[in-house]
Amino acid sequence: MTAAGPVPTGAGHIRGVGVAVLLLLVALAWLETPWHRRLQFAWFDACQTLSPRRLVELPATVVQIDEKALAELGQWPWPRSVMARLIDAIDAHQPSAIGIDVIMAEPDRWSPARLADQIGADAETRARLLALPDTDAQLAEALARAPVVLGIGGLPDTTGAPVRAPPVLVRGGDPQKGVRTFAGVLASTEVLDRAAPGHGLLSSDLEGGVVRRMPLIGRIGETWVPGFSMEMLRLASGARGVVVHADGARVKSVAVADVVVPTDADGAVWVHFSPRDGRPRVSAADVLAGRADKTLLASRMVLVGATGLGLLDYQTAASGERMPGIEVHAQVLESVFDGAILLRPHWMRWIEIMLLACAGIVLVAAVPVFSPRRSVLLIGAAVAGAGILSLGLFRDRHLLLDAATPSLALVILFGALLALTLAAATRRERALEREVQRQREEAARVAGELEAARRIQTGILPRPDALAGETRVEVACEMTPAREVGGDLYDFFALDRDRLFFLIGDVSGKGLPASIFMAVSKALYKSNALRRGGAAADAALIGELMTRANAEVARENSEAMFVTLFAGILDLGTGVLAYCNAGHDDPTLVGANGALTRLRGGDGPPLCVVDDFSYAGTTATLAPGDLLCLVTDGVTEAQDRAGRLYGGVRLAAVLAALPGAGLGAAAARERIHADVALFVGGAEPADDLTILTVRWNGG
Repeated sequence: MTAAGPVPTGAGHIRGVGVAVLLLLVALAWLETPWHRRLQFAWFDACQTLSPRRLVELPATVVQIDEKALAELGQWPWPRSVMARLIDAIDAHQPSAIGIDVIMAEPDRWSPARLADQIGADAETRARLLALPDTDAQLAEALARAPVVLGIGGLPDTTGAPVRAPPVLVRGGDPQKGVRTFAGVLASTEVLDRAAPGHGLLSSDLEGGVVRRMPLIGRIGETWVPGFSMEMLRLASGARGVVVHADGARVKSVAVADVVVPTDADGAVWVHFSPRDGRPRVSAADVLAGRADKTLLASRMVLVGATGLGLLDYQTAASGERMPGIEVHAQVLESVFDGAILLRPHWMRWIEIMLLACAGIVLVAAVPVFSPRRSVLLIGAAVAGAGILSLGLFRDRHLLLDAATPSLALVILFGALLALTLAAATRRERALEREVQRQREEAARVAGELEAARRIQTGILPRPDALAGETRVEVACEMTPAREVGGDLYDFFALDRDRLFFLIGDVSGKGLPASIFMAVSKALYKSNALRRGGAAADAALIGELMTRANAEVARENSEAMFVTLFAGILDLGTGVLAYCNAGHDDPTLVGANGALTRLRGGDGPPLCVVDDFSYAGTTATLAPGDLLCLVTDGVTEAQDRAGRLYGGVRLAAVLAALPGAGLGAAAARERIHADVALFVGGAEPADDLTILTVRWNGG
């Protein structure tokens, strides 16, 4: 089958199923299920890794509370007086804004009043401590003197604390339901919070523990609050407030002075991360000691935050790097100045759906008529094209196009189409094989070869009157081949006046080859039995007969066929049955009292399966009136028109319904055959059917 060839039969059906699968995949992609978002985030993170932001503008310097500062100034948290000195030291270099990524929600534990309580000072010592300047007041004064933004956090529960924020003007709509909203606020103490000239929201969007988006605007209760980075820009520019541009219920952008930052509908932005190396940093210890480079602080936005490994303020960025939370805010500021904020407009979903639909239609049209190789090249081109397009938009336009979801959907669609195409080809090949086989069988029937084979096969089976005059035992048998000739076999004959030999078997396969192999197997086994018939009728004899038959039948078995066989020697005087089973179904013994028993033991593999296998027989003793029922799998595996199997359970039910000692072997065989015929209901036989019943009437 090639691309240039005619449309194969069944292509229309395959395309119809393909369209249905494509519609389902489009619906799932539009719903944005959790697995879809995880796949989407994984792709966006991969884009960040493949194309990180290049450092162009460096508007911010990070003042680190790092291991060096902790070693020189002591463990964290420091006394508020030290924080006041740090802010004054930074402010002395006239930065444009100072951002504090530390929420000081409790009074300073190093304040004189708290120290007096902690050490249990006497009255004189308490008076001296209380005469010292209050550290929280010192920090509040430093905050009031400098352009400081204090970070605040949003809480899910109402706290009742006041929310301080600059004026926020909303234009063009009412997006308050779409932006991220918190019920309460986590802020620094009242004296510090009131003193700071700026307040910004520190909360970030964590999806799976990874920082990808940062809100530039949010709400705490009924109050609009700018993000930490936007508040830094406001203080640096000297603007009085923040402007939110909306389009109905969606936020379009957030502006401070002449800086307009496009956002998602909820007022958040996707951060384009850069590697950590190269960003200006300075230790808080160097700032306090006067060792810091002045150019890193003057006229710049300075971010103060914890970076020490023991302070547990590290976040995983979308680029895969672990970085302190203060550096995430620095990344936002740099992205704003570089114009590198990532955008995912609401209409981007439509683009992704259109890509999926168009590529899917091409696959549905092409895969049923393309060769497998060309189909693989086609799906490879579609997936690669989506990835290249997405990476190009990410790098050059800062747009987030999800290539992973359409690619996965296309791969699923391709797999379904390919499976249907291959299944259709397989069905056509099988239909052709069946037609060839049918034509061969028809030619054989016309020539009369199979009819002759049937007559020969039935002619070598024992005659019904082979035991005429023998009253101690009754034997009834029947073989119905599925075709003109069959692979089932049975035989019975007297070894001497007191011993009856019988067997039943099933050759693998059906038709003429099985019938020939059946005739050979039966003849060889009978020859062995007659040659060895003078020995005692016990387990050793029947095992030896089976072993010899296995060796002789397998000797000229060029077609690697095999035979399941059950053989037995019944002592007509005592009812002792010596038997051996070579992979055949265990026969059922119907007692004179109606009880059913499966004759087990004496088992071995089918003949011609294991060379030189030593079979060992076993014995059982029949009571007068006991009936032994032996069948091939053509009975238990007979099928009705619905394809249901006759089964061993139904056979056991028929045997259990026999009237015990009052029914002969022939009547039992007829009962079984009639019930199978009733069940099949005229359906085409699936396998050869053979029934052999042996009834011992007593010695």
